[in-house]
Amino acid sequence: MIGVGRNHHMYGKLTEVTSEKNVMVDEQLRNHTYTRLGGKADFLVTPETYEEVQAIVKLANQEEIAFTLLGNGSNLIVKDGGIRGIVMNLKKLNSIWREDDKIIAQSGARIIDASQQALKESLHGLEFACGIPGSVGGALYMNAGAYGGEIKDVLESTKVITREGEVLTLPAADLGLHYRTSNIPEKGYIVLEATFSLQTGNAEEIKAIMDDLTFKRESKQPLEYPSCGSVFKRPPGYFAGKLIQDSDLQGKQIGGAQVSTKHAGFIVNKDNATATEYIELIRFVQSTVKEKFGVNLEREVRIIGEDPTE
Repeated sequence: MIGVGRNHHMYGKLTEVTSEKNVMVDEQLRNHTYTRLGGKADFLVTPETYEEVQAIVKLANQEEIAFTLLGNGSNLIVKDGGIRGIVMNLKKLNSIWREDDKIIAQSGARIIDASQQALKESLHGLEFACGIPGSVGGALYMNAGAYGGEIKDVLESTKVITREGEVLTLPAADLGLHYRTSNIPEKGYIVLEATFSLQTGNAEEIKAIMDDLTFKRESKQPLEYPSCGSVFKRPPGYFAGKLIQDSDLQGKQIGGAQVSTKHAGFIVNKDNATATEYIELIRFVQSTVKEKFGVNLEREVRIIGEDPTE
């Protein structure tokens, strides 16, 4: 943890650039991740404007303090030792609006809600996102996709802040969007908003597609327990879930973490799992599948933070 004097100094600096209600000290990150895993953040900051985001980034640079962007924690495992320095969550930047045949969504909005807004506006193209649990920023970060659609199919441009605190508007082509990846982490961009270019459609037809996708998701995915969604990327020529199932790993449990009995591609927090148990189970699945089928399962989920101290 940061020393007491430094801690007090940083709290004062952070509350100068955003209000006290937006700065939490020693906050348990398990309260902010879909898996319900993770230790404490020294500071968890939830800015409400782009200017506040910019000021926090510049402050972290000036003070030479570690800085981490959390997103909404849907595709993320935070280790039990937590995260040092400033952790920023953009959940309060969650507006979504229409301009012509475009939907513009701030990064803290849920991509599901952007999809619902498109339906309300009778705009076609975002139906695939109706069941993706992440934020808009997170969806760009990993070029999220489902049921044959992905972010790069509909993204026109994005507004970002660089790690130096500069605001840029970038075309989608500049983001290196490929299967479940982008250059956003490598460039250190913080996504502020995304512009999706859609087509005018028929609301009833759009809703029918979304209802069908929602049914498929709810019938196949283990939504009754906390999870980070699909743990592994699809290996070329295979399906991760099928490989895990064929390795007889469904129901395999380490501590409170379990390979879902409903969908083998998911690992659920069945019974107050620790992040350490969850990560151990991911590694066990990877090594078992490698041994049985010679296939490397690459993680789709991000793991960040520090190991717990004894």
